Amino acid sequence: MNSVNLREKHISGARRIVVKIGTNVIGGDEHMLEEGRVDALSEQIACLLEDGRQVAVVSSGAIGAGIKELGMSARPRSLPALQAAASVGQSRLVSRYDRSLRKHGFHAGQILLTRDDFDSRGRYLNAANTIHALFANRCVPVVNENDTISTEEIRFGDNDLLAAFLTHLIRADLLVLLTCAPGLCTHPPFPDNLLLCERKEPESKFGYRVDVVRDMGDDVADLARSETSPDGTGGMRSKLAAAKMAVDAGEAAVIADGRAENVLLDLLAGRDVGTLFLPASEKLRSRKRWIRFTRRPRGTIEVDKGAEKALREGGKSLLPTGVTGIRGQFESGDTVTVRGPDGGEVARGLTNYSSAEISMIKGRRTEELAAVLGQDCFDEVIHRDNMALI
Repeated sequence: MNSVNLREKHISGARRIVVKIGTNVIGGDEHMLEEGRVDALSEQIACLLEDGRQVAVVSSGAIGAGIKELGMSARPRSLPALQAAASVGQSRLVSRYDRSLRKHGFHAGQILLTRDDFDSRGRYLNAANTIHALFANRCVPVVNENDTISTEEIRFGDNDLLAAFLTHLIRADLLVLLTCAPGLCTHPPFPDNLLLCERKEPESKFGYRVDVVRDMGDDVADLARSETSPDGTGGMRSKLAAAKMAVDAGEAAVIADGRAENVLLDLLAGRDVGTLFLPASEKLRSRKRWIRFTRRPRGTIEVDKGAEKALREGGKSLLPTGVTGIRGQFESGDTVTVRGPDGGEVARGLTNYSSAEISMIKGRRTEELAAVLGQDCFDEVIHRDNMALI
């Protein structure tokens, strides 16, 4: 299947879309919001909404807008100063989107999230319900990291990661990462899993734009440039990591130049814009996505080769008899990583037992558990319904 057909299949038919807008896509000189670009992107989003699609936006730029409002001469280094800039700039950013969208009969709804909101299943589902309610009321959710209270996430690639999490949260069909590059760009020799149109010259200073990435192996990640812009926190490496999270769950992703005229409309029309990352063949259910990608593991369970084979090939639950060791301390109900004898990650899942309990029952048969623990027990350390394979 050629690039045109792939774009029609995986992009043109998308009904629910997450669009991440980078700082320098909407940022002008001296950290000011480039209002013309906000208007242009909002108009395109409105056109997609009128076409029956749903769009959620993850927009950077709050800190930059706050820096300007507070009269700071440069991006501050201290965390409290960054949080102060985010506090002031976030309201300005969302207000600007709202004014632009109102011209087309829509509203912007502010959603501020932290990493902990994705760890908690209840808060995770509440956030999803709120976003779906916004969709039903002609609103565009404008999502950002709650920088005013976060201490860990104001760093490299935060909003790229947030956009990938949001894609899982609302089961979006497509993740669009808008940046200042025309897509993933590279130079010869090209890995076999890339599709490029015939071009005699590089499309940009970054090299030749890749049209389609068939699968995201290590060779693709190695193509990423590590540089970031002065005001941005991401970079191509973080965008590739976000795209991989989307495609591994069975959804398509695109990296494109957000400053290009009508970039969103051209993308959804199937035109040759940006780099398309093809999704995995299997779409993961919402709960499996939450376990595999979103909730942070609290520890590790090590298993033998027989258990690894039973998990990977047999679709089995993890039993105590296959456990060889543990790393870290965790409680029943926590997410843990399961690793095979070679150290490779096999799965992530919700454990029925604490690390202390597993240390007592590892390697034992199911019928021995009650005698060891002195109580009624689960047969499985991790039930297959609470496990997502890697």
